[in-house]
Amino acid sequence: MPTRISIFRLLSTLAVGLFFGACGEPAAPVRSAVGGPLFSNVPGAGLNGTITFSGDDGNGNSEISIMNADGTGLTQLTHSPFNGGNPNWSPDGQHIAFHSTRDGVGQIFVMNVDGTGLIQLTHNAFNDYGPVWSPDGKQITFNSDRNGSFAIFTMHPDGTGVTQLTNTAGVANVVDIDPAWSPDGRELAFSSNRDGDFEIFVMNANGTAVTALTHHGAGVFDGFPRWSPNGTHLAFHSNRDGAFQIFVMNADGTGVTQLTHAGGFGDFVPEWEMRIVPR
Repeated sequence: MPTRISIFRLLSTLAVGLFFGACGEPAAPVRSAVGGPLFSNVPGAGLNGTITFSGDDGNGNSEISIMNADGTGLTQLTHSPFNGGNPNWSPDGQHIAFHSTRDGVGQIFVMNVDGTGLIQLTHNAFNDYGPVWSPDGKQITFNSDRNGSFAIFTMHPDGTGVTQLTNTAGVANVVDIDPAWSPDGRELAFSSNRDGDFEIFVMNANGTAVTALTHHGAGVFDGFPRWSPNGTHLAFHSNRDGAFQIFVMNADGTGVTQLTHAGGFGDFVPEWEMRIVPR
């Protein structure tokens, strides 16, 4: 039976799936094993906006950094001997949620966009990680194995009101991960192995009406679903053709299209750029 640490490694390498150890220039905005770059979803986003990301600090640690979209103004926001990742903007662009192992295990933190005002939101002995703000900024969804297996939870931005949204109690080794809010805040997409292999699912924001969108099976890992800004499509990564590649599909699971055809480890962790186009 897999241990918690082996499951966490699975999540770090497959659900997120990128590696930064071979990167030779730590000052560059690298995509790390714990999350890719995210544009701020506030007025002025895009090439005139701001990007936060997690990457190697040159000492083997993953830290959260911020820069202008043109690559200038690179600033490291966290400085910890422990890994931090999955930075996620609050909708108002004033805060960044992320996870860190500085407490010994994964916990959820939030800070101001300049790195000040650090607040730890979760405090337990299990691997809380992957925070994502709801579009209205009133909730943060995240993954946790606090009840024995990885499930999806939600809480208020101050850490109160923790609610478990997915529950596969009694089913051994089930992992629900990679939650993503729909732009209207009504649904959550996520990946899960509850059907045997990792597939993409969608559910109502309160955890009801769980529906499988992919049905590939046979050792395939479909993961990291991310909504298009208008909510009509989902991007995700999958190893259904051997290496991981980026795919896109309609929000109901139809019309699956492969976008990349990379060799080696492949392509991982799609992120729709939440660009606000000036009028």
